[in-house]
Amino acid sequence: RVLERSKKNPPLYGQFVPFDVEPPVLHSRGENDKNMNNLVKRIPTSFPGCDSIIILQHDPVYTLGTASDPTFIHGYNTDGINGDKSDVPIVRIERGGEVTYHGPGQLVVYPILDLRGYKQDVHWYMRALEEVILIALEKAGIEGASREKNLTGVWVSNKKIAALGIKTRRWVTMHGLAINIDARSLQNFKGIVPCGLEGREVTCLRDEVSVIEETSFSMKDVTIYVKEALEQVFGVTLLSAL
Repeated sequence: RVLERSKKNPPLYGQFVPFDVEPPVLHSRGENDKNMNNLVKRIPTSFPGCDSIIILQHDPVYTLGTASDPTFIHGYNTDGINGDKSDVPIVRIERGGEVTYHGPGQLVVYPILDLRGYKQDVHWYMRALEEVILIALEKAGIEGASREKNLTGVWVSNKKIAALGIKTRRWVTMHGLAINIDARSLQNFKGIVPCGLEGREVTCLRDEVSVIEETSFSMKDVTIYVKEALEQVFGVTLLSAL
């Protein structure tokens, strides 16, 4: 589905650093700093400098890319405040793409990879991340998930279930992907035009899973599916940081 990595360009590092527990929810800035410092202290000293994967859930937040149009946030004003009386903060970050939403019930994956060890091609990397999502959704029981021509992300039943937004610096990747898992992840999308796509809906894994017997999956289950998909697509073995 995606190009296999050339044998002439093996990975610089054969290890990633994922979270293998229930992904944490990030809260206020001060609490986030404390939580992340605690996590960093638990990472073995031999790991820093290696390619890494951070998997988490955010507290509710709208994020704008570097060139995003803020008018895609309903009621946005020049003071950066959502006029629709939403309590969801708005943050501009240095990824590509238009406005999106992150929050509980959504799995966010931040790969920090040196693409010199894989393929120095941003388009290839984007398609590889989409492939990770497609494989993980299939493992979760989703049928019919696909890409759409000239659009990024993954779609089910003509609705967007996962979004991408990345940046690279000296071939090291930042930001990543988000998969909507349950209904909690959908509510605040009503306050924006997701990804700047007028008239397009979003959905979540829980609403689209086709095998009733398999709908008891947890966020941790989906995290494992994503971990396995990352290993398959990028040809690596993930090691726990915990």
